[in-house]
Amino acid sequence: PPAMSRRVVRQSKFRHVFGQPVKADQMYEDIRVSKVTCDSSFCAVNPKFVAIIVESGGGGAFIVLPLAKTGRVDKNHPLVTGHTAPVLDIDWCPHNDNVIASASEDTTVMVWQIPDYVPVRNITEPVVTLEGHSKRVSIISWHPTARNVLLSAGCDNLVILWNVGTGEMLLALDDMHTDLIYNVGWNRNGSLLVTTCKDKKVRVIDPRKQQIIAEKTNPHDGTRPIRAIFVADGKIFTTGFSRMSERQLGLWDLNNFEEPIALQEMDTSNGVLLPFYDADSSIVYLCGKGDSSIRYFEITDEAPYVHYLNTYSSKEPQRGMGFMPKRGLDVSKCEIARFFKLHERKCEPIVMTVPRKSDLFQDDLYPDTPGPEPALEADEWLSGKDAEPILISLRDGYVPIKNRELKVVKKNILDSKPPPGPRRSHSTCDSDFSQPALEEVLEEIRALKETVQAQEKRISDLENKLCQFTNGTD
Repeated sequence: PPAMSRRVVRQSKFRHVFGQPVKADQMYEDIRVSKVTCDSSFCAVNPKFVAIIVESGGGGAFIVLPLAKTGRVDKNHPLVTGHTAPVLDIDWCPHNDNVIASASEDTTVMVWQIPDYVPVRNITEPVVTLEGHSKRVSIISWHPTARNVLLSAGCDNLVILWNVGTGEMLLALDDMHTDLIYNVGWNRNGSLLVTTCKDKKVRVIDPRKQQIIAEKTNPHDGTRPIRAIFVADGKIFTTGFSRMSERQLGLWDLNNFEEPIALQEMDTSNGVLLPFYDADSSIVYLCGKGDSSIRYFEITDEAPYVHYLNTYSSKEPQRGMGFMPKRGLDVSKCEIARFFKLHERKCEPIVMTVPRKSDLFQDDLYPDTPGPEPALEADEWLSGKDAEPILISLRDGYVPIKNRELKVVKKNILDSKPPPGPRRSHSTCDSDFSQPALEEVLEEIRALKETVQAQEKRISDLENKLCQFTNGTD
């Protein structure tokens, strides 16, 4: 019998995904995007807010805008300004849409509580400052499933894991990287890390055992920076450069790092490709810094394993890129991804859609996806437990949870009180100022602070309401 004719076109529901910028009035205008030379994405988004690292004299700042607040940004819009040098990376907590972390050239990581209302003044007080790096910190990333676990990587070639809820360092991974760390990524349940480094190695690390469990030298022959992320089934996707400076992508199997499953050349351009992965659709989007396009590929189990889908092209190059988590998308419009593209002075959302005729919920496009509840506490994870993300259905859309507070309980030095003995003076100068009296004054100051903050919030709420009346919206 004659051989079956090969299907020329691969069947995939994502073959016709197309990208579209939003209308002009749906952009965020008049933002002075940071000009720091750093391969981070400069933008972080979640279902409530878009945060963008901005230019700032004499310190480091980023701006946080409610998602709905499109159009021109008021030049007096408050900023988050606590760092004493430029901010290099920002990341929203996956388990609390009001909490964001920032990493800075000032060697610190700060974690911030962002209120649902627009505050009156700049936010200058972080909930907690994490100090442990000796050089600038260019990478931060929250743990995908454990509450309050945050990773930072600095130019001291050090990776630190923090418990933000206590402000303590959980683990420091030193002696693993011999040079500058380019990027760090978690796997889906947060049991492993993948890192890329200037020493041209991709490493897979078990952070709790503090062990490198696999590594690959020169996955790409070129000298320019490599990026790596975990994709499904423990596979690793990399971007880099060939010896001839062509941009490449690679797919690798953790259990056999010798040969790539796939290695493809793309073009000659020197922008580092930032990969964004959506596990639900198994699509990787590649956004080059300085490119004006987004290319996207579907990863499957059949050759050639990495299938080119399409390219979204525009005229303007991107300075950075935010990527909305699945629960922030509009399922009624069959939106499967939304990017927040940074220009010099604005942020432009770009929507990726699968064309469908029906208005019904498309459950094949929207499998249950990670929700905002953590699956583990920090100490459970540290003790060796793993847990998959807790999934939610998007059938009725996702409604963000109201303002959740991040409570930081620092270990208190006063907890280890001296044994009760003859009463000693607690102060070096011999005053009769007793500890109880001091506590009382501190308590009073605390109460006053709370009153002021409550009033500020009330004023701010009234201002926000007033804005709605005067704009005639909502």
